[in-house]
Amino acid sequence: MAYWLLKSEPSAYSWDQLVKDKRTNWSGVRNFQAAANLKAMKKGDRAFFYHSGEGKEIVGVAEIVKEAYPDPSDAEGKFVQVDVVPVEPVKTPVTLATVKATPALKSMKLVKLSRLSVSPVNADEWRTIAKMAGIKA
Repeated sequence: MAYWLLKSEPSAYSWDQLVKDKRTNWSGVRNFQAAANLKAMKKGDRAFFYHSGEGKEIVGVAEIVKEAYPDPSDAEGKFVQVDVVPVEPVKTPVTLATVKATPALKSMKLVKLSRLSVSPVNADEWRTIAKMAGIKA
């Protein structure tokens, strides 16, 4: 299993909305690196759901349930989307400030490539954040 981080402005699409919807397509990604990360996702992979903009914190865990397929909102046909479902909310949201202040997370893509909307999370980072969030890794 691989691990990821998916960013969304809560005013555009929030964790609560994903929970309400029970499933959504992660579409609208137009950055080539983020799109490559979507293409690398496999069914069963897990992702932290991160509220960007207002909040700036990890608030939940989602699972990839459908691998990359064409994003119908892309008229040129270059970009893809994946389908995700909510798994669980975190017990304690993990803020960006906390991530930046944690030595074990200093190389995390969330810190190094802060504008990237879809990024990989390595297994050690996943375990560290899961512990901080009060959830089972």
